[in-house]
Amino acid sequence: MKCKRCGELAAVKLPSHHAGFCPDCFEVFFKRQAETAIRRHGMIKPGEKVLVAVSGGKDSLALMRVLTDLGHDVDGLHVHLGIPDSSDPVCERTEAYCQENGFRLHVLRTAEVGLAIPEVKDAVHRPICAVCGKIKRHYFNRFAYENGYTALATGHNLDDEVARLFANTLRWDAAYLSSQGPTLPGEGRFVRKIKPLYRLTEFETAAYCFLKGINHWKAACPYSGGASFTGHKKLFADLEDRSPGQKTAFYEAFLAQGRPHFKGASRGEGQDTLYACAQCGFPSSGEVCGVCRVRELVAKRKGEAD
Repeated sequence: MKCKRCGELAAVKLPSHHAGFCPDCFEVFFKRQAETAIRRHGMIKPGEKVLVAVSGGKDSLALMRVLTDLGHDVDGLHVHLGIPDSSDPVCERTEAYCQENGFRLHVLRTAEVGLAIPEVKDAVHRPICAVCGKIKRHYFNRFAYENGYTALATGHNLDDEVARLFANTLRWDAAYLSSQGPTLPGEGRFVRKIKPLYRLTEFETAAYCFLKGINHWKAACPYSGGASFTGHKKLFADLEDRSPGQKTAFYEAFLAQGRPHFKGASRGEGQDTLYACAQCGFPSSGEVCGVCRVRELVAKRKGEAD
């Protein structure tokens, strides 16, 4: 197959675009997809500071790279979760990559704020992935707000967004369907949330990292076994294999035709009102936010153990 853009030998085949690209032209394609997402959804305005949530995986490092190449003022934040045999090597590789490429990276260690994930796992009686996600979202937003960043960028790709949309649709979760999209406006102590890679698939971000020599972390989190999104992604991967372009069609049709019908949907009586957490001051549906309550549970369990 020849490159659609320059006619040279293609290195990446993209059936959903009826195209193939050589390495140089694929990079152009990748950057244009991110640039289109940013422009269409007003993700970043000139002069704004952007914080990238950097996990160390392919998507977040690809996002850091492409936003920098597009000329945006970008810093990264990596949340070290304190998971044995996982968090240290992930953090070290992430720091090494960012240092080699001149990226500014901050590291927040959950153990230092009383929320090491192994201790959280022992203290709560809920699926750890959900609690861990809550903690990371809290500190990414908190760090962005407290340090003057206008937007928080995450590396969610098209596969992530389609799987989440499918899960919300299976439950007909109107409140989540009303807010799902590439951009979530900032309000109060919530900074704007943006997903510049939402037009790109997991395969495309992996190809980008390979061609750019991005040494990302490949192993899954030791606590991630049984996550439902994995199954949802497989369903759509099979559908995409049979009918290329279905992921994009499903998601873009939702944004244009489906989401407007859920606008203003409520999460339930009393759940839409937010208060300032009595402990940290950040938005909460009750007197104390979920993250501070988890910290209390961890401290209580450690006290009982002592």
